[in-house]
Amino acid sequence: MEQLSQVFLDFIASWGYVAVALLMAMENACIPIPSELILGFAGYLIFAEQMTFTGALTAGMIGGLIGSIFAYEVGHKGGRAFVDRYGKYFFIKKSHVDMAQNWFDKYGVKAVFFSRMLPVIRTFISLPAGFAHVDRKKFFAYTIAGSLPWTMLILYAGWMLGEGWKLLTEVGHQASIVFVIVAALVIAALYLRHRRKRRVELNA
Repeated sequence: MEQLSQVFLDFIASWGYVAVALLMAMENACIPIPSELILGFAGYLIFAEQMTFTGALTAGMIGGLIGSIFAYEVGHKGGRAFVDRYGKYFFIKKSHVDMAQNWFDKYGVKAVFFSRMLPVIRTFISLPAGFAHVDRKKFFAYTIAGSLPWTMLILYAGWMLGEGWKLLTEVGHQASIVFVIVAALVIAALYLRHRRKRRVELNA
């Protein structure tokens, strides 16, 4: 895996934004390439002034969306049976699909948003969304809303860490869980604030 990771890093160093977009597309198409590796190194290249933040963010988002749409269409047209039968040829583990399916079954289409910030699940959540024939516009919107903050966060962290960007590959999973908890608390606080404001307006 370490040798394969170096191949990915060399690819990004040589091809820049194109490589970031292609690898993020592969990751979101359920090929297990850690996004912390791709975006973390892109963040380092921003630090080294070989990329811009806007360019890396755009490449990461475009690639992620293309991969997510591809995985959604595979799930939509092929169904669970197709993925279970042929997924192993593309390094897709049934246990990972089960994990994403359980998450989707519990939270519905909203899982497409929150799961983009969770380890493993974010890579595979497009499949159960496709199995369930989720409305494409909703899927697209939730994918963008969930992927954007995650992509920005990892790029920025890699940029700030500079030479120490590889720390992201060691703590990326834990960091994503913390990020989800913080995001959930912020959303809950904003929702409660909105409810209080409406209550005051109604009683005025």
